Amino acid sequence: MPRFRSHPSRRKSRAVAIGGTAVGGENPLRIQSMLTSDTMDTAACVAETRGLVEAGCEVVRITAPTVKDARNLEAIRGSLRSGGIDVPLVADIHFKPEAAMEAAKWVEKVRINPGNFADSKKFNVREYTDAEYAAEIERIREKFTPLVLLCKERGIAMRIGTNHGSLSDRIMNRFGDTPLGMVESALEFARIARSLDYHDLVFSMKASNPKVMVQAYRLLVARLEELEGTDGTGWNYPIHLGVTEAGDGEDGRIKSAIGIGSLLADGIGDTIRVSLTEDSEHEIPVARAIARIAVPGGWTEGLDEFPLDPFSYSRRASEKILRDGIALGGGELVRVVVRREVWDKLAHKIDALGDYKPELVYGDIGVVEIDPRDCDAISRANSSTEPLLVAIPDGCDLPVIAAHRLLAAKLDARHPILLKDTFGAQGGDFLENLVRASVHIGSLLCDGIGDAVMVQGEPAPGQSLRIAYNILQASGVRIFKTDYVACPSCGRTLFNLQETTARIKAATSHLKGVKIAIMGCIVNGPGEMADADFGYVGGAPGKVNLYVGKTPVKFNIPQAEAVDRLVDLIREHGRWIEPAKKL
Repeated sequence: MPRFRSHPSRRKSRAVAIGGTAVGGENPLRIQSMLTSDTMDTAACVAETRGLVEAGCEVVRITAPTVKDARNLEAIRGSLRSGGIDVPLVADIHFKPEAAMEAAKWVEKVRINPGNFADSKKFNVREYTDAEYAAEIERIREKFTPLVLLCKERGIAMRIGTNHGSLSDRIMNRFGDTPLGMVESALEFARIARSLDYHDLVFSMKASNPKVMVQAYRLLVARLEELEGTDGTGWNYPIHLGVTEAGDGEDGRIKSAIGIGSLLADGIGDTIRVSLTEDSEHEIPVARAIARIAVPGGWTEGLDEFPLDPFSYSRRASEKILRDGIALGGGELVRVVVRREVWDKLAHKIDALGDYKPELVYGDIGVVEIDPRDCDAISRANSSTEPLLVAIPDGCDLPVIAAHRLLAAKLDARHPILLKDTFGAQGGDFLENLVRASVHIGSLLCDGIGDAVMVQGEPAPGQSLRIAYNILQASGVRIFKTDYVACPSCGRTLFNLQETTARIKAATSHLKGVKIAIMGCIVNGPGEMADADFGYVGGAPGKVNLYVGKTPVKFNIPQAEAVDRLVDLIREHGRWIEPAKKL
């Protein structure tokens, strides 16, 4: 397995031009988004693009599901350019190499998904001999080479964008549904492009699960660095970051901040896109907030090795302790801690707070504060006969992520760690506070560090609690409510995703520990549903298919009754409970 080390500054990549905008190299972090409008509706695409550019978007992606859609990119591009809008355009391609060939005539960049560019997903289980696998690569080479040569001729870029849920059967059978499979899927296509002396490549490793997404990007960068210099041409390609199907509202913002922010803090990433099930311009302020807050700083002097496996999740092996009758550490639930002043402000309505309830008070639970650079304090803690609950003191001048990683590396694993989002008072608006807490605490939870959390950068008590619990949910360490995987809308979508997501949430949000995927088309389902329990997928205009896991079980349900049928399906599988009656 290659070695991973967090970069103290942004990873050095080569610059790749996307029209008049370059990514990587010494260029700033670029903000991207994707149109939700029908690609055949030129006027709507132009208007939406104009709004995105005014909001601060620097690269705009447009789906091209068919040759007809791809051909209309000429009209969209012409109308934008005649209107003075020169933002680079990226064609999003799935399943149709011929659509990619048409789109490449009109855009500055083509995004292909190696899981479905030359493969159709059949979920076949089979063993591939080395000869059979090599024959599959040659089949891909035959389909992929014309696009590479056209991009090279026109001087346009290409993103090789792997998605966790749409790996090919070939990759799934050899490498599994894993970060390694995601990386190898991209490298198959990259090797073909490089053999044709084409290097205007950008990589992405998207997943709806932030843990998987972070692990895949880290492994990709480690592999690229391992390959660097092996053939004299370099593998330092730019990286595009994104959490796919993040959803909407605070959940979508938190999930995006955890995944993207973790990697930016590691110095990884040259472009980013926040994928929300909302109007596309709402993605831009979130992306800009993440870019401001999640600067490289996940490493520090004195930390030579990553404290836990960076490529797979395992929780740090602390021992269980009791504080005020509540267990934490040792595999117990990650607990939510507040300062005394927050508890006092909420005391009159504790019973009404439901799932967003403070569990422990910081000053009452014997927290031992240790600066991880204080060798004497670390030694005293490690000499203790009993496990201690340890936190970093406010006022520490290390970056938050780096400080906690250093603490986890030096402190005996038996001592539980309490995570803080800040080491002092912070200003900023609610979005800034939410993003900061998500980046700092969420990234550490995804690393396996943390037995309790305390959000102190958001001054509103109720909001700080909600942020804390939603971070636990988004990072997958404590599931206390329904989890939704909802794709952002685009021109492929077969129903109104925002309205549909709202209706599904209204019917199911009381369920605890159930994961529901809401996918607008077959591209984003079933594969992209990853580990969802149930799926609601657009199958045809006005028709919905329902899934259990990745298996379709009900087909062509009229959209008007599909939410009710989803509820019936959840009930059939014993996961339904009736919502509590409102008093």
